[in-house]
Parts: sequence; C-alpha cells; structure tokens
Amino acid sequence: MTHYYSRKLKIPFEEAVRKITQNLQQQGFGVITSIDLQDTLKQKLNVDFRKYKIIGACNPTFAYKAVTLESHIGLMLPCNVVIQEHENKEVEVSAISPLETLDKAMGTAQLSEIASEVSNRLRTAVDDLHRDKAEYHAEALPTEPRQENSNVPIQG
Repeated sequence: MTHYYSRKLKIPFEEAVRKITQNLQQQGFGVITSIDLQDTLKQKLNVDFRKYKIIGACNPTFAYKAVTLESHIGLMLPCNVVIQEHENKEVEVSAISPLETLDKAMGTAQLSEIASEVSNRLRTAVDDLHRDKAEYHAEALPTEPRQENSNVPIQG
C-alpha cells in the first residue's frame, strides 16, 4: 500500500481547497497550518511555481490519544494534505496515510488502531471530493471501502 491517498479532479484549485477543508471538518479535523508553496517560492526564491498548498490537519482527540501513547508521535503531526494544480490544469488532492507511515517498531496495537482510524478519516475526506451532494459525505466512516461506481452512500 502507498503512503498517501490521492484523487484527481477537474475543478478549480480554490474550490478543491474549499472542499477538502470542509471534508476534513466533517471528519473531525481542523486546519492548523496552511502553506502556500507557490507564494512562498515566489517570495523567497523569486521562482514561478504551480498552485500548490500544504494543509496541516489535526484531529485533537486522536492527536491527544497518540501523543499519550507515544511521546515522539508528534513528529508526524499534523497530518498533511496537499492540493496541487498540474500543468494540464487538473487538480490533485493527496493526504498522508498515517497507518502506512507509522514506524512498525513504535506501532503498538493501540497506536495502530488510532493510525488506522485517522487514515480512514483522511481517505474518506479525499474520496468524498468528487461528490456534490452533502448526503454523500460520511459522518461516520464505513468499515469497508466504498464501491467506486456506487451512488449510494454507505451507512456507518
């Protein structure tokens, strides 16, 4: 499995930023950092770069539980989400998969369970980007992956 989830969209960049922010909120995350890499590279290096934002998302409940179990887990916080516009104007939104990036040596059963839940919530936030109707956004996460072509929301 890869260390991130990703979805490509044919919507304007700022709409993708707005939608992923809303989806993250629906999954219990707050945005605690936002880095506009395009602007930063222009200011610091006078380099023109494509639209690229890094959002640091945090679910305080899970962060507290994880840091309580492993004091150095903060090195992996917040969970990063990247929104980037490619040359063909296609927008890609990617989120880290904490379960896949968790060091197996420090991954106790409890910590792995938290990483799994956070990974599922981030995946849901990314997967729900292509849906327009609010009822398709999961309030509680499905225990099984969504069917890609299904128009029926999975009840959690």
